Amino acid sequence: MTARLYSTDPVLDAFADDVGSDDPIAIVGGQTRWETGGELAAGTRTIAAPIGIVDYIPEEMIVTVRAGTTVAELHAELESKGQWTALPERGGTVGGAIAVGENDFRRPARGDIRSAVLQVRYISSDGQIVTGGGPTVKNVSGFDVPRLVTGSLGTLGCIAEVLLRTNPIPSRRQWFESTDVDPFALHELLLAPGPILWDGATTRVMLHGHEVDVDADAARINVLGSFAEIEAPPAPSGHRWSLPPADLRSLPSNGMGTFVAEIGVGIVHAEHPQPSRPLSPAVQLIHERMKAEFDPTGRLNPGRQVGAH
Repeated sequence: MTARLYSTDPVLDAFADDVGSDDPIAIVGGQTRWETGGELAAGTRTIAAPIGIVDYIPEEMIVTVRAGTTVAELHAELESKGQWTALPERGGTVGGAIAVGENDFRRPARGDIRSAVLQVRYISSDGQIVTGGGPTVKNVSGFDVPRLVTGSLGTLGCIAEVLLRTNPIPSRRQWFESTDVDPFALHELLLAPGPILWDGATTRVMLHGHEVDVDADAARINVLGSFAEIEAPPAPSGHRWSLPPADLRSLPSNGMGTFVAEIGVGIVHAEHPQPSRPLSPAVQLIHERMKAEFDPTGRLNPGRQVGAH
């Protein structure tokens, strides 16, 4: 057992004490994606991550937040300054969203989750508090820990606190719907396309920006067909497929049942699950080496496998 170095933050120290350094451990958040990566091994001890917003600097567009804080709580605070983050809003926690690594369906307007995580503080498998990343790229060396931890399903470290990049909330966000427009032509037409959703019959697009910009884009898209303004649609649900964006054209004959595709992104939300695709030997080797480097005893989130469906 390694003697632990204490920090100047009693909250993180207490969390590190909870994590410990011996038994199998997993962090429980909102459990909105709890099944991702496979079933947690029996006998694994579960604990919650610390909560609260530590520091928010609107003018620098960064916020430091504890992993157990819900995304809804974080965004409610940021909204007062006209900002949000790339984290998806589906009822879970900040740490859970980062551990799963799924982008919001409005990613073209909100940004990529891996790019939003500038710094992460986590508890290592031997119970140490580790900081990876920094507010600016020039301060970072070695492993790009924030990108490694994002999407790792908690198998590399127990996320305690993160520093996130914030983005301005567009002054206007308006959804439009059409049943006679090619979604791929729509994506090519817009200079800065927002999220475009397509279910094989109906195309929905969110135009965003200043009022004059949205009006100009609305006039531009109407050359393709007839659009009507609609309320914001709910977040797509179902099994997630990841495909090359160009392959989305063949979706109606792909056997996935009903679906909603994110045009230009390649994510599909479908009725049926995607057939299991084993990782390539090279990618599998990278996963194994990272796991051995960060968690040699295999105590962190045992049973979860990154890339498993």
